[in-house]
Amino acid sequence: MSITDWPADDRPREKLLTKGAAALSDAELVAIFLRTGVVGRSAVDLARDMLTQFGSLSALCGADQKTFCNIHGMGQAKYVQLQAVLEMAQRALGEKLKQGVALNTPKAVRDYLRLRLHNRPHEVFVGVFLDAQNRVLAVEDLFSGTLTQTSVYPREVVKRALHYNAAAIIFAHNHPSGVCEPSRADETLTATLKRALALVDVGVLDHFVVGADSTMSFAERGLL
Repeated sequence: MSITDWPADDRPREKLLTKGAAALSDAELVAIFLRTGVVGRSAVDLARDMLTQFGSLSALCGADQKTFCNIHGMGQAKYVQLQAVLEMAQRALGEKLKQGVALNTPKAVRDYLRLRLHNRPHEVFVGVFLDAQNRVLAVEDLFSGTLTQTSVYPREVVKRALHYNAAAIIFAHNHPSGVCEPSRADETLTATLKRALALVDVGVLDHFVVGADSTMSFAERGLL
């Protein structure tokens, strides 16, 4: 049955307009993005197939071009549209952070870092530099590495903090494996960075580990 034959309240577009985007399932949101299905499969059916294939919405959004375009009914145009949507969301959250106080919007910080890091194929170490009022001065990819590790140099981090005249920093890095639990090396590195930055009066407010579907906060775990 075509989506146009469904009851109006069950159609994704109409449901979004009447109840808001948050009321839609992952499959319904993807269906709106797809716009149309393929022969014998509605857009919602196709969206469900894609989510089943990838295992989660974040994995679908993080698919590389070749993998995405190999899906039946997809192609380069849809891949480009998806990347544009993700980049717009990341930039919008980045603007929101720079307009407010980072500590007053912890969810925005977490969401922004997830969007920035979730689909990286290798580890990336990010610094969010803050002023004395905890407003965002800059966000910078400080180091990148391999699938399993990144070399981080405290001296270079201190130099970047001084460059921005930062009063505090929030760190983040991703685990391409998908698991967001910190390793012993992550804990040791965070402690080392905290000590090095304290020498120049720069505080470390948090360190996020970004996994496939979740984000872990050192501050919330009491690891700072």
